[in-house]
Amino acid sequence: MKLSGGDLLMRALKDEGVKFIFGYPGGAALHIYDSIFKQKAFEHILVRHEQGATHAADGYSRATGKPGVALVTSGPGATNAITGLATAYMDSIPLIVISGQVQSHLIGTDSFQETDMIGISRPIVKHSFIVQDTQDIPRIVQEAFHIATTGRPGPVVIDIPKDKTDPSALFEYKRQKEISLRSYQPRVFPHPGQIKKASKNILSAERPVIYAGGGVILGNAHKELIALNKLLKAPVTNTLMGLGAYPANDKYFMGMLGMHGTYQANMAMHNADVIIAIGARFDDRITNTPSMFSPNARIIHIDVDPASISKIINADIPIVGQVKESLIALIKEIKRSKIKIDSEALDSWNMQISQWREKHGLDHDLYLKKIKSKMIAPQVVVQELYQATNGNAFVTSDVGQHQTFVAQYYHFNKPRRWINSGGLGTMGFGLPAAMGVKLAFPKQEVVCVTGEGSIQMCIQELSTCLQYNLPIKIININNEALGMVRQWQDMNYGGRHSASTYSDSLPDFVKLAQSYGHIGMKVTKQSQLKKTLDKAFAMKDRLVFVDVYVDPNEHVYPMLVAPNGSMKDMWIKKNTKASKKWYTSIQYGTGVGYKNQNIDDGFYKKINLDGI
Repeated sequence: MKLSGGDLLMRALKDEGVKFIFGYPGGAALHIYDSIFKQKAFEHILVRHEQGATHAADGYSRATGKPGVALVTSGPGATNAITGLATAYMDSIPLIVISGQVQSHLIGTDSFQETDMIGISRPIVKHSFIVQDTQDIPRIVQEAFHIATTGRPGPVVIDIPKDKTDPSALFEYKRQKEISLRSYQPRVFPHPGQIKKASKNILSAERPVIYAGGGVILGNAHKELIALNKLLKAPVTNTLMGLGAYPANDKYFMGMLGMHGTYQANMAMHNADVIIAIGARFDDRITNTPSMFSPNARIIHIDVDPASISKIINADIPIVGQVKESLIALIKEIKRSKIKIDSEALDSWNMQISQWREKHGLDHDLYLKKIKSKMIAPQVVVQELYQATNGNAFVTSDVGQHQTFVAQYYHFNKPRRWINSGGLGTMGFGLPAAMGVKLAFPKQEVVCVTGEGSIQMCIQELSTCLQYNLPIKIININNEALGMVRQWQDMNYGGRHSASTYSDSLPDFVKLAQSYGHIGMKVTKQSQLKKTLDKAFAMKDRLVFVDVYVDPNEHVYPMLVAPNGSMKDMWIKKNTKASKKWYTSIQYGTGVGYKNQNIDDGFYKKINLDGI
């Protein structure tokens, strides 16, 4: 049976197992939309903005592990998808964006709604295709999905000129049995020699740290990570993107590290002698000043992308391979090794970390305490949310203070439950991402934690939620300002709030939610918070927008001192840095020391816990 280009596309997407397409129609894509109308293999979700389409497909992908698909028209439709492509690219998310294009003979003539989608998107996609022959559509779709999901995942663009989907031109559907791309052969299995070196260094370590990033989740390797640490019993920290890769309630988990990481995680990284980096990039939000990063640590770096290894921090033992396969190989090597872990040193190390946690760790019981302030603390909102959902919700966010508070105070024990824009930091991501998650898991609780600035970037998607009956819960942490911008202005610009406050012009979010056909609730007192959240989550079949007014002066801490600081240099609270009482050797409150006591090459003098 011969098919048109649009029908070939539908058949190819069906064969890839696509269940949803998020899109917005336009002239160059109308032949494709006519083909969508005639098929029943998947559902098209009409968003209200193309950015929403890409974010929804992205959220679907992050939650399921399967590539999300977005469809846009040419010109402004294509350019509106750019932010979503960049978001997925920075976080290595498999995404397929199909863009309509003007007719082939019009390309390059500045015709109506023409833009060079391939050229514009080139820096922010893993690969791109332009269809030059209609018969190539099935092959291109196969290759696009293969490239997007293998190696280091990422977004792929398929640009289709309108004439290549002409319903009057019919062709045979031909699908490849195997995909072989000569120039694309991502490594799967690690080098056994590097695995042996890594095992030897890990088992000889006295102050090891497991530093796990989003690559563990993308590689479906969380079970292997847990199995590894059952052997090692080493402290574990996650990046923002890696939260959920290791259970947050495990006694060896230190919390997130980096710019707003926990005190104990940052201190452990700074003083480690071996760092086992797994699917993490050593980006600037982690390392602070690279030349001052973990000065005495040997770095073992496992990543599927060889370009990421030693890009920022030099790896002593680079291991290129899929994270899952690499961890399996490492576990096997550790089990058969004759070297035994120094249990005494490791116990002392874990004790040290516990003391750091006790000294400056986060207070996860704030919601149980009577706060003197009349304003609601945003940390309390997240803690009450955690209680209301029993820690089992899918949580999406935008970017800023609310994102960080969720990362700090919502304990993620499972992978793919924390859905956020880590690399690009995209405002407007949270709501459409939550739509994608809810469509994938309609019976699960899906919560979008946002801010009054972020939610207004893609708030029109409330209309989409009504059309497709998506009962998401939206928690708006409303501080009447661009919170993180204002925090930096407080800290670095003398409190000059340039273009970061707008309290006199904010909408009534309750009425706005109601105008879109949803439920709106307002919270101004902490005494109202728990009851309101319980009421909201009891409404299983309705979208509820909970507008919570919080203390506008609250800052996110800890916070790395930047620039020119190391991971031990942190703001603990407003106007308070970690103490710098350092001497020649390391001393613990228990009196237990290490065999090698030259922490920081003697640059710092002594860690005196009582003085920190």
